[in-house]
Amino acid sequence: MGEYREVFQRTEIKYLLKKEQYDGLMEYLLTIAKVDAYGISRINNIYYDTEDYRLIRTSMEKPLYKEKLRLRTYGDTKDDTNAFVEIKKKYDGIVYKRRMSGNYKKFHDYLAGNGAELGTTQIAKEIKAFREFYGELYPAMSICYDRIAMAGIEDPDFRVTFDSNIEWNAECTDLRRITEGHSLLAPEQKLMEIKVANAFPLELSRKLSELNIFPTSFSKYGAGYADMIRRERERIRERSENTGRPIQTIFRKGEAAYVE
Repeated sequence: MGEYREVFQRTEIKYLLKKEQYDGLMEYLLTIAKVDAYGISRINNIYYDTEDYRLIRTSMEKPLYKEKLRLRTYGDTKDDTNAFVEIKKKYDGIVYKRRMSGNYKKFHDYLAGNGAELGTTQIAKEIKAFREFYGELYPAMSICYDRIAMAGIEDPDFRVTFDSNIEWNAECTDLRRITEGHSLLAPEQKLMEIKVANAFPLELSRKLSELNIFPTSFSKYGAGYADMIRRERERIRERSENTGRPIQTIFRKGEAAYVE
């Protein structure tokens, strides 16, 4: 999708937009940026985690340093679809992304623990070290969404993305067989990310303030995990009420760690 880069270092700021805010901001953005050649893309991700969701639980505590491992494709996914294995790290507000491009089936099988090594490049070694550090990792959740991506006309490192129809699914975690998931946003709501490697455009700051658009903390995987926990708690409570049995601690993959 566009120019392929293996390494990124930038500041990413997120905003949740209502329709009228999106419409007003887009009118201005089109004067300084352009939509990429792909228009709207469907982005598919699998996030990998430990059985007790150590990575996302740590991330949601908002530490100074956090990291994630994911497998990403664009559009319909088949064995030979081009895919990206990505380590995404965030330290003191700066996002660092390391990624490899290659065959989906090869990456999927490797991350499932039954495929060939990814090679001897520096990034391949970092992915291997990541998996060895955390022990056995599982495909914990898929996150899929529609994205409009824009790049600065004068500054190509200035990027803006708008994500909508964000869905999570913890049952189907193979992108070749992805099914409908649970929505994370309200209808017509969009998640905007502004990504800058240099200074934030001053005029853009003024426009955001004018439209009452302010930064927010929003992790797609984190929001999906929180929604999963909420649904599991409701299911466990309902099961307890129906059976008359007390709620007990449950801490297995796909179920909530919950005590009442």
